[in-house]
Amino acid sequence: MTTEHLTHFDATGQAHMVDVGAKAETHRIALATGSIRMKPETLVIIMNGTAKKGDVLGIARIAAIMASKRTADLVPLCHPLALTRVAVDFETDVANSSVHCKAQVETYGKTGVEMEALTAVQIGLLTVYDMCKAVDRGMVMSNIRVTEKHGGKSGDWSVSS
Repeated sequence: MTTEHLTHFDATGQAHMVDVGAKAETHRIALATGSIRMKPETLVIIMNGTAKKGDVLGIARIAAIMASKRTADLVPLCHPLALTRVAVDFETDVANSSVHCKAQVETYGKTGVEMEALTAVQIGLLTVYDMCKAVDRGMVMSNIRVTEKHGGKSGDWSVSS
């Protein structure tokens, strides 16, 4: 593999922030998803709203939104972006004793928002873990991935593409 395909490396292989100055501003959207599996009794606590720390999914939603706005502070070569929309949804899955998270992030800008959507999902799931770890330290986060992106030079992409 050569560095010509990895945009965060210059011709000498040194890491750098990609210059997006000449790119067109377009409406950019990214969707990411992920899950956290837990004991069935932990999921019941979440669903019943009886966690000692409060409303697990409500707090996780706020954490996810806040994290998406701070992605450039967390991931070294990300551009700071003015996000125009962040929507985070959680779905409980009794059959698989899991909580699924979906984040949709949007901006009008010169670079995509995939990293912001991924950050939202990961921090949302980490918050679920943090709020429930006293009763279930064995929770497992998985399948965190970008599922769609729209806008920009490369156009639309989805996992089914």
